[in-house]
Amino acid sequence: MKLRPIIAAAVCTFTLSPALAFAQDQPWLKDRRYTEGIGIRAGDLELHPGVAAEFGYDSNFFRRAEDDVIDSLDRGPVGSMRLRITPSFSLSTLSRQRLEVTPDAPPPDVEFRGGIAATYEEFFPVSGTETGQDRLSDQRNIGGLLDASLTILPRRPWSVVLDGSLGRTIASSDLGISNQSFRRIHANAGAELVWTPGGGLLDWRLGYRFLGTFFEVDEFSGLTNLHHSIRTRGRWRFLPRTALIYDASLGFVDYPNPTSQLSSHPLRAQIGINGLVTPSFGLLAMAGWGASFYTAEGQVDAVNDFDSVIGQLELKWFLTPNPSADPEAATLALSSLSAGFTRDFHDSYLWTYYERNRGYLKLTYFFGGRFLLIADGGVAAIVYPGAPETPSLVAEPSWTDVRIDASLFGEYRITDALGINSTIRYGNNVSSTALTARGVDGNVENHLGWQQFEAYLGVRWFM
Repeated sequence: MKLRPIIAAAVCTFTLSPALAFAQDQPWLKDRRYTEGIGIRAGDLELHPGVAAEFGYDSNFFRRAEDDVIDSLDRGPVGSMRLRITPSFSLSTLSRQRLEVTPDAPPPDVEFRGGIAATYEEFFPVSGTETGQDRLSDQRNIGGLLDASLTILPRRPWSVVLDGSLGRTIASSDLGISNQSFRRIHANAGAELVWTPGGGLLDWRLGYRFLGTFFEVDEFSGLTNLHHSIRTRGRWRFLPRTALIYDASLGFVDYPNPTSQLSSHPLRAQIGINGLVTPSFGLLAMAGWGASFYTAEGQVDAVNDFDSVIGQLELKWFLTPNPSADPEAATLALSSLSAGFTRDFHDSYLWTYYERNRGYLKLTYFFGGRFLLIADGGVAAIVYPGAPETPSLVAEPSWTDVRIDASLFGEYRITDALGINSTIRYGNNVSSTALTARGVDGNVENHLGWQQFEAYLGVRWFM
């Protein structure tokens, strides 16, 4: 059986994520503390070139269920060996570490940081149907990310922060059944005005951000969306190590050519505390309210909206006590153990939204400047409010999936510029739900449960 393109777009959805997806598979690309070495000084700039290669196994790139049928020649998961090659380069104005040579010098008028990275991916299928293996081989492609940020008058009573990025993501659908990845371009740009009066006990920020996701394949063009948001956030340090924080945003999400997707105006407002209870223990507690405000002109059926509590609670133990009195500096400590819980909602490409309630544990350990270990895992309840009856999809009442994720990344730095690493990752979407799409030759069921195991060995050179 073959699905018409519009049916595939409706069924093979990829849920929206607030973070850019390009670096999700490689932990050292997420955080410049791990990506960069000492760098090369060129006048008032620091240069950080690097290159990495990884080779390993991916059991289910398409994230299909065992019972998924794409057509008469392709069904179920496809496993493969996977090669990734990633060159990267970043540059910035001189870091504070280098500026400590003259600690009494005034702060610079501007601070700049920019970077570029690209990842070439090649697949060597080893299991699954012959047609599925051919389709996976065709997924070889290049993803990448270009980003930059500029701070004008940093560490002054008034400052301005400008940032932007452009990325290309090569990834699969969270709900499986597709025979290709969802290639898409992410555009991200923002501006923020920062007010920090007096000695820095108070800071307040007001900003605007644009997020655009553009799908390259015509059959998924209905998922292309534009997201504008206005955000204000602030921090008041009322104790030497503890700050009261506030965060609120109003968004405007639009789908220029929707299939079944709805525009919305998501609103979030949270207040909480962030601080060091002792030099070894930190606490982050945020609570507030979120509402989705979907618009459905001419829609016959009632629209499901999220309207409930959101927040985050995290306890963190610093394996090396943090000497700083700045509560924000707690996030910079490299060795720590965290336990937390988050509750929030996000737009879904399947009708309206999904609610996410996730508990997690994370260990980050950096020993002797040579060995880095990052262990991260969580269990989340993903609540879908239901899918309506459409010309391509049979109605489905509300359901809840359980998402299990775990990853382990370790890197040993042979020298200050060369490291060998290993990544192990496991994902499991526990679901008894099957969405039913109307196909040309009859209805087709898409089972939402899937498992994926990945393991890679790699080497990385960085400056």
